[in-house]
Amino acid sequence: MRKMSRPLPRRGVLAGALALPALAGAARGQGAARPVTVSSKLDTESALLGQMISEVLEARGVTVRQRLQLGPTAIVRQAILAGEVDLYPEYTGNGAFFFQMEDDPAWKRADTAYAKVRDLDAQRNNLVWLRPAPANNTWAIAVRDDLFRSARLATLEDLARYLGGGGTFKLAASAEFVQSPAALPAFQRTYGFRLTPAQLLVVAGGDTAVTMRAAAERLNGVNAAMVYGTDGAISALNLRVLDDTKGAQIVYEPAPLVRREVSERLPELAAWLEPVFRSLEAEKLRELNARIVVEGRPVRDVAREHLRSIGQLS
Repeated sequence: MRKMSRPLPRRGVLAGALALPALAGAARGQGAARPVTVSSKLDTESALLGQMISEVLEARGVTVRQRLQLGPTAIVRQAILAGEVDLYPEYTGNGAFFFQMEDDPAWKRADTAYAKVRDLDAQRNNLVWLRPAPANNTWAIAVRDDLFRSARLATLEDLARYLGGGGTFKLAASAEFVQSPAALPAFQRTYGFRLTPAQLLVVAGGDTAVTMRAAAERLNGVNAAMVYGTDGAISALNLRVLDDTKGAQIVYEPAPLVRREVSERLPELAAWLEPVFRSLEAEKLRELNARIVVEGRPVRDVAREHLRSIGQLS
């Protein structure tokens, strides 16, 4: 899902001309009876959010055509621009890559990232960004719970202090995380620390399941891991994410992205989905993801349970 030449997020944009999968039978009719095509990307979290959107719409009497786990970012983005998909969950920080503005500091804050991608997509593509969830699914560093407690680590500023005092630390991470200017080098530059080769375990690929497992099992002395902010296994493996208080990383908050024609046809859509996404703080989204990836629960069941718990589904 990433390219070494560009620091892409977990929901990263894939470059190149990618053919759209056929959306056989996609709704193309006119008027209020026209179904809404709800899609998502391939990963578990996107499928979960797409399922929640679908359940909320169906509970309000809207006919939904599901195209969940349609493909990676580039495929689903192309689909909504082409009108083949009406609505799907996207991440605010991906606007940095959609509009080739990776160096704009606006992407480093939740409020300005949302405002920027909202305005750009509205002006250029007739797409409407609804309010995002307060969960940031970006590159992060997590430490074992025992280190978190014994060293009193809560933020990356705390980590810099701990390292400056000679604290024992070894991070499991992908080569891309270690080398990409937007990943570990950005953390080091922002917080004023530097990890030596002896403090790194570089693993093949970019799978955070591998890095988290290395920390959980103390593989080769590892006590910290490269993660994504809402990874489902973080809590299950007793890891704690350190807060990026200075904004070293682009912010990636999930939000419903909808074609303007559909938002105008369903004027209550924003009100329907706002309480759902507002309920998805980082810890809650990790918990829901864990029910799927750790416990093996079906996506639909997890989505419905959460919607019932917040009074959005009977």
